[in-house]
Amino acid sequence: MRASAVGFFLGLLLMTVATSSYAKSKSGPKYVVYVGTYTDHGSKGIYAYDFDSVTGRLEARGLQAEAANPSFLVVSANQRFLYSVSEVGDYKGEKSGALLAYQIDSNTFKLTPLNQVATKGAGPCHLSIDKTGKFVLVANYDSGSVVVSPVGADGRLVEASGFVQHKGAGVDPDRQTGPHAHFIESSADNRFALAADLGLDEILVYQLDSSKGVLSPATPAYAKVKGGSGPRHFVFHPNGRFLYLLNEMASAVTVFSYDAANGGLQEKQTVSALPKDFSGKSDAAEIQIDAAGKFLYTSNRGSDSVTVFAIGPDSGTLSVVQNISTGGKTPRHFTLDPSGKYLLAANQESNNIVTFTVDRRTGKLTKASEVSNISAPVCLTFVELK
Repeated sequence: MRASAVGFFLGLLLMTVATSSYAKSKSGPKYVVYVGTYTDHGSKGIYAYDFDSVTGRLEARGLQAEAANPSFLVVSANQRFLYSVSEVGDYKGEKSGALLAYQIDSNTFKLTPLNQVATKGAGPCHLSIDKTGKFVLVANYDSGSVVVSPVGADGRLVEASGFVQHKGAGVDPDRQTGPHAHFIESSADNRFALAADLGLDEILVYQLDSSKGVLSPATPAYAKVKGGSGPRHFVFHPNGRFLYLLNEMASAVTVFSYDAANGGLQEKQTVSALPKDFSGKSDAAEIQIDAAGKFLYTSNRGSDSVTVFAIGPDSGTLSVVQNISTGGKTPRHFTLDPSGKYLLAANQESNNIVTFTVDRRTGKLTKASEVSNISAPVCLTFVELK
């Protein structure tokens, strides 16, 4: 073969490789987004969308699993299993909700039901997986309790190994006549599990026995916020030094310093999550932090908006950067995509999911796209397409 021909084919090969690499970089990773819903207005359970991490667009996959009020979802670290609460108050004749387990098909991403167990309390509204992946932690809102359920190697759930009934009341005569556990998550070192209780105005701190799946009060056992605040959800800062609590009833964020040695919390700041000119009723809903720990995001139902905060790099305290409409009504949940380039807001009462681009330098949001063919979306979680 002549040298000119060799050169031609070599050049063609290099062009092909370069084009392939360029195409791959332009396509980027793709994801499936599972959506939990409330099923009292036409929805049937858990739905899914394809998510393009370059364009931020969603494309419907349809119903993946029928379930009653699968309002909050979580995916295992190995992305093989999905767990959901069934937010009901009567499960098999008990005053209980249900915890549901599904296997995620690695090719089709369809959900196959594995089993379900009782949550030992009514109205489960949040769940998380401990850092070992061996236990699912659940908060029962209606009955004000928290529960730990072991997970088998095959992803199936086992009946509860740990249970704590919260006791007491808050100051609001309408919403705080008893405990209302709203959120539970383990600490980064898995030594503690912290639970936000809207009815008690407390974050309760438990020692988590990750060999037995048992909870016991830590010392100190709780941190209190101002009466009538209504703690809902919280998030840890990536550096482990701070915890940010979203108070539903006050629509405010309380910043705590966090002591990893004993799980202790010390209040540093409380700041409103509402627009300055808003005067109506609003209930805060969701809170998220970016992977770099630079910006905090909260959603508000009533003002129907997301507030963006900048986080002080040393103090951990907050300052408002932006407040923006979620493009719908009642943004019960939102999440940042795995790349951190997009924020997706689930608007429960307007039946749409709105995607925003994230300016990772300023934290500010800009509306990019939306889908409006889903009934009562209330939770979003990602799985990467391999």
